[in-house]
Amino acid sequence: MGRLKFLLRPGWLALAAVVAGFAFMCFTVLAPWQLGKNTRTSERNTLLEESIDADAVPIDSLIGGTGPAPQDEWRKVLATGTYVPDTDVLVRLRSVGDAPAYEVLTPLTLTDGQTMLVNRGYVRPVQGTQAPPIPPAPSGPVTVEGRIRMSEGTVPGKDPITESGTRQVYFIDSGQVGAFIGTDLVNGYLQLDDGQPGGLGTIPLPQMDSGPYLSYGLQWLAFGIMAPLGLAYFVRAELRERRKARENAVGGAAATPETAPDDIPAVSDIPAVPDVPAVVDGTTPDDEFRLPTKRTLRRKKSDAPAAPLSASEAKLADRYGKR
Repeated sequence: MGRLKFLLRPGWLALAAVVAGFAFMCFTVLAPWQLGKNTRTSERNTLLEESIDADAVPIDSLIGGTGPAPQDEWRKVLATGTYVPDTDVLVRLRSVGDAPAYEVLTPLTLTDGQTMLVNRGYVRPVQGTQAPPIPPAPSGPVTVEGRIRMSEGTVPGKDPITESGTRQVYFIDSGQVGAFIGTDLVNGYLQLDDGQPGGLGTIPLPQMDSGPYLSYGLQWLAFGIMAPLGLAYFVRAELRERRKARENAVGGAAATPETAPDDIPAVSDIPAVPDVPAVVDGTTPDDEFRLPTKRTLRRKKSDAPAAPLSASEAKLADRYGKR
């Protein structure tokens, strides 16, 4: 255990905490989030497939007293009733066909006395994001065909507003919309099909595509597994480096200096070199290794003994005082 004491250092403790936190998030938050979206998408696609070829049924058989059940979503139904006048509500920040849109909600009072919210379709904004005038719903009894949808729920801070005299919400939630317009609504709402009384732009059905959620969920699971394995790899590498350092230290301490061979004389046994005079005949020892210059040659030439004169040369020298 002594070899692992370095793991108690602040740097290693921080790294271990980060890895543990990341793995925990992968297994408990990120992977379940993506896998849950994949499950919900698969369930929605199954309900859509079943509803495409199914015949429409009376809405009274599905909503009961508390509204439709989640397994009835996307079911095609027929509803007979009367639109409630002056209760239109716009849904903000929607997109249809990759373009901004407002969805229009209008309550419909059914023949049994219950009131259900109806999504009549969409309208495009005018002058940027300004809401356009809402075409009124027809008065009198109507029979409409549509699909059962569940309420979307709400988010704190996204409360209904009234802008330019038009009531607007951020979510299609029957409870919030009912409280906003002062009407008791059945849970869920009805999304109209094409060509229905009071219908506007038809909202297309979602694409029956599972999406990338399953692969994303599996990737987060893989990341959660790889993070601890990566930490274990770094710990193993650190242990290996420390073991090599200890082995090198032990090997260096065991090594001894080499002894000199017996045939090499000691320094004291080497005879001393005799002192060389600094100047000999006007030269230094270094002069022996220098090339002669013209001045040196002239000096050497003047130092050389003169050659004997002939008889005639001696007379001339005596005459002119050259000797």
